[in-house]
Amino acid sequence: MVTFFYTLQIISAIFTIILVLLHSPKGDGIASIGAASQLFSSQKSTEKGLNKVTYFFVGIFIISSFFLGFILK
Repeated sequence: MVTFFYTLQIISAIFTIILVLLHSPKGDGIASIGAASQLFSSQKSTEKGLNKVTYFFVGIFIISSFFLGFILK
């Protein structure tokens, strides 16, 4: 059981790193404070899909870390 969660955590961590590196750089700078950066730009559908997949793998990583914390306690 512990091996399964370790494997799940490592795989989700690797995919999370890869997916975060695939995101396009925003480069908002100081404009991000006042939310002016979102005024003239919109998210493309590929960026939205990439966000959803990234959130999925981050969720798996958090849940597996949570379970490993309770199993190994």
